[in-house]
Amino acid sequence: MIAILDYGAGNLRSVQNTLGEIGAEYTLVRDAGGLRAASKILLPGVGHFGQMMRALDRLDVRAALRERIEAGVPFLGICLGLHALFEDSEEAPDERGLAIFPGSVRRFGEGARVPHMGWNDIERRASSRLMSGLGEKPYVYFAHSYYVPETAVTAAACTYTVPYTAVLESGNIFGVQFHPEKSGPIGLKIVRNFIDI
Repeated sequence: MIAILDYGAGNLRSVQNTLGEIGAEYTLVRDAGGLRAASKILLPGVGHFGQMMRALDRLDVRAALRERIEAGVPFLGICLGLHALFEDSEEAPDERGLAIFPGSVRRFGEGARVPHMGWNDIERRASSRLMSGLGEKPYVYFAHSYYVPETAVTAAACTYTVPYTAVLESGNIFGVQFHPEKSGPIGLKIVRNFIDI
């Protein structure tokens, strides 16, 4: 069962539409039991890091989400869903992330116009199942003011004043900073690649 974790994210409907368009069956889950029954998990996200983490805590799913990821269940975090994998974010310094990976999410510097919105190409940094069949520099849609610096698990990067993680891949864990649900055929292919893993 493919589970979309529904904590009230604004892009939930567009993620649902994307899965529907590629013919993938899914269910919305809002509790730990739903996560524990899932064979794949998607965590969409737009908005505020602190609000997202507080919502996960209100639903009492933080521990189950970590447990399933650490058990090897394929996980895809989109935008804030990628940010959640790290320890914390400058957007909400008092809120803790899932801490699957070390490091902090950062805000673009003073010289950057934020949010960074629009289409950009991304450059491969490592082999990637998520980017299979997409060519060297896929063109995708971004909308964000915060970013994950490049790390050992960065599979592709984008540059907007600084290079940062656009695609993360490590074993069963995947994350994208851009919005595949708004990225046309390329986005559909990325979601299909995740579903096929």
